[in-house]
Amino acid sequence: MNLLGEPLRIGQHLHSGMHVVAPATIDFYLDTFGDRHPAYRDGGGASFGRAIAPPLLFHSEVFRHPERWYLKNLVGNLHAQQEWFLFAPLRPGMQVRTRSTLVDRYRKRNRDYLVNEVDYEDKEGRLLVRGRTHQSFLVEGAESQSGFVVDRSRAGGKARRPVGEGAGPEIEPVELEVDRTLCWRFSGPTRNYHTDVEEARKLGFPQIVVQGMFSTCLLSQIMANAFGEGWFAGGRMDVKLVNVLWAGERVRARGKLREELVEGSQMRRVLEVWVEKADEAHAPVVVGTASALV
Repeated sequence: MNLLGEPLRIGQHLHSGMHVVAPATIDFYLDTFGDRHPAYRDGGGASFGRAIAPPLLFHSEVFRHPERWYLKNLVGNLHAQQEWFLFAPLRPGMQVRTRSTLVDRYRKRNRDYLVNEVDYEDKEGRLLVRGRTHQSFLVEGAESQSGFVVDRSRAGGKARRPVGEGAGPEIEPVELEVDRTLCWRFSGPTRNYHTDVEEARKLGFPQIVVQGMFSTCLLSQIMANAFGEGWFAGGRMDVKLVNVLWAGERVRARGKLREELVEGSQMRRVLEVWVEKADEAHAPVVVGTASALV
């Protein structure tokens, strides 16, 4: 599918963009998540001195031009892993430049993976945020017996490493029901497999697939609530997307402290983080680590 031709070259520049951190964009994001962190309204007494914007405000910049880096077989493609590095806060009115680069490519089992790194900089070239997206593409012919590449009745049925067990204080969770309106707010306004059932079925999914970035934004929210400035300027996240989240399901983002590391004159608190389905099974959707400075 990509216009640059396969195979894509590691180190290849994929696209650049420019965005303005507009108040309306901030409000739309905050309303979508019901996020009321005071730093986004009046600075919340932070040493930043004035209001800032959610660090993952432009969470889906990596997907703005999929035709430039997606592989030809789109059926069953999935967001597999996401890394975030937060260096400095976004501010209302700021111009943000983005640069997208293909930094890795590998194969695991029946999937090909591409890693797209996006840098977010201010107009002076200061690095604000970096994201690395691992996108997987099904090798042709690797379909399930149900006719769907992901069978909803069996998704999440595999035994996985226990999540959230053991000692360690837990930070305050956030819970949301991801209905179709929320899917549209996060992944719209176009019709795609994150907003429309028919489009989802074209790509081999029985129902609307909630975009993977949604869960990373929920995790960013609980880290911001717990650590404030230490998350906005110094936060890190590395998570794997281990289960499909479907439209209409309710999810809960959680985190538990696992260790503290000396980092210069500060400490870095490292948490196990996960997003689970808020039902009887509590099946994990996203698992990994996140850390912030204190």
